Amino acid sequence: MAGSNVAPLKVDSETDRLISHGAHFLHVTKKEFVAQAVRVYLQVRQAELHAAMQEAMAQLDGTHTARMALVSGLTKEQIEELGGVEG
Repeated sequence: MAGSNVAPLKVDSETDRLISHGAHFLHVTKKEFVAQAVRVYLQVRQAELHAAMQEAMAQLDGTHTARMALVSGLTKEQIEELGGVEG
């Protein structure tokens, strides 16, 4: 696994139980189990992920307003009504 940084992951007790059982029976650590599960999940949903990324990129037109709309969830019109974006 690349890097040695570790970020805490908080899950509900039922998910933790599933992770613990899966890791135990597959003879891997919980950390390894979750890492592998995420990789497989993203592989399975790769087309959906790609489409969502393409949609997000299509919303960007090179303006500060477009970037603000993408990260804020507001429409360009709502941003303009609030005073716009400088720059």
